[in-house]
Amino acid sequence: MTITPPDPAAGIAPTGLIRAEAPVAGDPAASPPATKRLLPGLLAASLTLFATYGGLIAILLPSQIAVLDPAHKVQNLAIVTTTSFVFTLFAQPLAGAFSDRTRSRFGRRAPWMVMGALVGGILLFGMGSLQDVFWITVFWVAIQVALNFLQAPLTTITADRFPRAKRGGASAMIGLGTQLGMTVGVMIAAALGAQIGIGYSVFGIAVIVVTVLFVVLNKDWSSKNAAVAPFRWGAFFRGFWINPRKHPDFAWAFAARFLLILGYFAVTAYQLYLLTDYIGMSLAEAQGATLTLTLIPLVPTMAAIALSGWWSDKVGRRKVFIYAATVVMVIGLSFPLMMPNMTGMIIMSVVNGIGFGLYMSVDAALMTEVLPSEGTDAGKDLGILNVATNIPQALSAPIAAVIIGSFGGYPMLFVFAMVFAVLAAIVTAPIRSVK
Repeated sequence: MTITPPDPAAGIAPTGLIRAEAPVAGDPAASPPATKRLLPGLLAASLTLFATYGGLIAILLPSQIAVLDPAHKVQNLAIVTTTSFVFTLFAQPLAGAFSDRTRSRFGRRAPWMVMGALVGGILLFGMGSLQDVFWITVFWVAIQVALNFLQAPLTTITADRFPRAKRGGASAMIGLGTQLGMTVGVMIAAALGAQIGIGYSVFGIAVIVVTVLFVVLNKDWSSKNAAVAPFRWGAFFRGFWINPRKHPDFAWAFAARFLLILGYFAVTAYQLYLLTDYIGMSLAEAQGATLTLTLIPLVPTMAAIALSGWWSDKVGRRKVFIYAATVVMVIGLSFPLMMPNMTGMIIMSVVNGIGFGLYMSVDAALMTEVLPSEGTDAGKDLGILNVATNIPQALSAPIAAVIIGSFGGYPMLFVFAMVFAVLAAIVTAPIRSVK
């Protein structure tokens, strides 16, 4: 077997090579350079995926469960979402690992993206007709796993096709799609809230159509005859443990994202109760204010995502933007402490949103630059890093409840969120492989 040297005109990607020509049999797996339509494609695909997440989680699923059994809606929703979390926690690392090893004429990522979209979309067609909590849970778990198998290879494309100097812009496209998609999804689902079955079907069709178009318009090189290590179960599962002593940059990046996400969502998870119990609004007023606090920071947050991704590529630095983001977030979180009213909450939502957008755009690029594998495991490695997003999101509500109940009430929630943000900046500092 011969290994062709990399194209000197192309960059090296952690998942293999970026090559202007298709690799021949026996070469390492490779991907073509990014085309002009790949960036808007990433925006469209991520927007559609996260619109689906947002619409389903915020509106359609809770509405379906409430209609089914109004008296036990809180408990039933907790059962469905907790079960889903348990089953999907490691879905992205597994999806990434499987796609790393996939050898097909369509490349490594496309088969899993299409399969995830088809399975998730088809199940969404039937979701609205379910009348039993058990089957809603089964379908919801399967849908979430399928969409995670779409998301994992989609996010890995940034590392596959963009050299390090251009990943900030690519990550910004995904970040923009994420932020805008969540808002658009909630708006679409709210408009179809009285027709739950149609709402599920609309998102199912959108996921399938956009994913297939993305794959067709952004073709990968064939990986059918690419070199791949023999499969062994022991080695496969051992690969999910990444030794922090051998790969400290990876460990620090994991810890930083974990802390930042935990602080951000600890406040977000209790936003409604902050408005009623801390600000003093009625429930009806708080529900309207929640929509206001979601829409007002949308534009500045997206601007921060786009600007920071482009700017970090231009100056060739990531960490300084993360430090700046944490400072901005701390400033934003301080306003409700100084102004315990709606004005303080609005200022916080705008400033905190800018800081969070600044962080997530640059952090996504940084993540691709600390991967342990020099060859073919970046899908799996990025999936593991995504666990640093999923776990703190799930833990944020119970941790916030402990803070509120045992450490001084709602004001301390803002203080702890500031501490988590500062700690995220501190643990970013030891990362050596990224400036």
